[in-house]
Amino acid sequence: MRFLRSLLLFVFFIVFTMPYATACFLAFPFMHADRRYWMAVGWCRTVLAVLRGLSGIRHSVQGVENLPDGPAVLLSKHQSAWETVAFPALMPRPLCYVFKRELLYVPFFGWALGMLKMIHINRKEGKNAFVSVTRQGKHRMEEGAWVIMFPEGTRTPTGRQGKYKTGGARFAVATGAPVVPIAHNAGRVWPRNSFIKYPGIVTVSIGKPIDTRGLTPDEVNMRVETWIEAEMRRIDPAAYGARHNAPAAAQT
Repeated sequence: MRFLRSLLLFVFFIVFTMPYATACFLAFPFMHADRRYWMAVGWCRTVLAVLRGLSGIRHSVQGVENLPDGPAVLLSKHQSAWETVAFPALMPRPLCYVFKRELLYVPFFGWALGMLKMIHINRKEGKNAFVSVTRQGKHRMEEGAWVIMFPEGTRTPTGRQGKYKTGGARFAVATGAPVVPIAHNAGRVWPRNSFIKYPGIVTVSIGKPIDTRGLTPDEVNMRVETWIEAEMRRIDPAAYGARHNAPAAAQT
C-alpha cells in the first residue's frame, strides 16, 4: 500500500508540477515579485495537502512565537526534501533560498526560479561568491524576506549529525541579522533518497533568535549546532538512542 501511495504521489508531482511551473513562467513577467513568490507557494501548499491526504503526512509547528518581526537568517536541520517544500508554506514571510546558479538553466523549474528573486551563487567566482551572496541576501532582507540555509549542506539520515558548515553563520554576522535555529524530524516520513513515503507527523521546532552582534561565525555556528542537535534528541529521541543523548558539539 505504501508503494502504491508513493507511486501515486510521484505521478502527481509529474502531472501537477510541469503545468504549474509553466503557468508561473507565463504569468511572472506580468506580476510583482511578491505576488510571484506567493503564487509559487501555492504549489507548496498544494503538495502539503496532497501529502496529508494521500500519504498521511501531517505536521506540527512549535515555537512560532520565536520568529522575529524583522530581518532574520533561518538555519535549519536538513533531513529530507519535505522541509524544502514545506517551509515556504509554513513561514509568514517570503523565504530566500541560496542555490547553485546552474539550476537557473533547468527548463521550467529553473526559469521560474530565476524570477523569484532567490539568492544564486556562482561557485566559479571563488571568494567573490560569498560577497555576492551577502549583497543579494542583505537586499532581500531589506525588502522583508528571510534568508534560509541548511548548515549541514546535504540531507543527513535520521538519527545522524552532519558537519555544520559556517556559511550561514558567516552570512548572518556579515549582515548583522539574528539567526533562528530550526529542528525537525521530516526524515521519519520522507527519508533521504527514498521513493517510499511513510505516514506520520513531522514536528518542526523553531528556536529563539540568536543575536549575532559581537559574535564570530564560529561562535554563532556552535550555538546553532548545539541547539538544533539537542532539540533533535528531544523531538525524536528514538532516532538517536541512549548512547547519543547529547549532541556532538556539546560533548567536545
